Amino acid sequence: MLASQQLRGVMPAIPTPVHADGTLHVEAARALTGYLLKQGVDGLLPLGGTGEYGALARAERIRMAEVTALQAAGTVPVIAGVLDPGYHDALQAGREFAAAGADGLLVLTPYYTNPTQQGIRDYYLRYADESPLPILIYEIPYRTRIAIAPEVLHELSRHERIIGMKACNTDMWHFLRTVAGVDDSFAVLSGEDTLFPLHMAAGARGGIVVTATLLPTAWRKIYQLSAEGHTRAALTLHRSLIPLMNLAFSETNPGPMKAVLDLIGVDAPAMLAPLVPAEASLVAKLRAELGKQLAVFERSH
Repeated sequence: MLASQQLRGVMPAIPTPVHADGTLHVEAARALTGYLLKQGVDGLLPLGGTGEYGALARAERIRMAEVTALQAAGTVPVIAGVLDPGYHDALQAGREFAAAGADGLLVLTPYYTNPTQQGIRDYYLRYADESPLPILIYEIPYRTRIAIAPEVLHELSRHERIIGMKACNTDMWHFLRTVAGVDDSFAVLSGEDTLFPLHMAAGARGGIVVTATLLPTAWRKIYQLSAEGHTRAALTLHRSLIPLMNLAFSETNPGPMKAVLDLIGVDAPAMLAPLVPAEASLVAKLRAELGKQLAVFERSH
């Protein structure tokens, strides 16, 4: 059973390679997960927003979970995203991902219904009680328009089956108050590439990082420096990735990233509606920047 102590380091949020018809590109998915495992990542996060969860057919989500779990083969945790807005669909997805071999579930804050804090609290407690796997809370208010009060997160962190969270709230005061009151066993993970060293300095144990798919070695180095207390050095290295992050997130993720995955040996640029491929001018800039960064960080290792 996945434990909070295993939630550490750098876990890439991985895109879902698909064919033009929207079905899973199994060979590309294997190539991508195989590459990341070879680079020494600490976990894999398929089927989040980066994985285009909402646009994938349910059967393809399950196949992606299966491929990822088979590739990992128990060497690192596989935490599948659950982004359904309704409780029963979310629980069913969790059961399907458990059967597919996932180790944990990243459960998105319920959205659209605009719940109260009490409703959010009750939702997660019920899910944790009924889930076949340990869960992480996924708070990303700039997508869901729902933030979780630090006091609610403190209470939820004491449930034995709620073992961590992906923190995508860009309000650092919210983050500081959250970390100050969660249970010692609860793993707060940064969900923001752009704030990762600051989150680490404030108490995160690692992160679920989008651009770690492109540059796992660089992100592992930033994590190592941060974990050892070398915050200034971590920030300096992180600063060198700002041009890449600016480009990768200048159009909706994962469009830009999918367009350049061939640079790491994964040729599967197709997107799922309603997202569209990144603009050619952006792709050219990102390709040049990633090529430069790969030469510095990846090919030298």
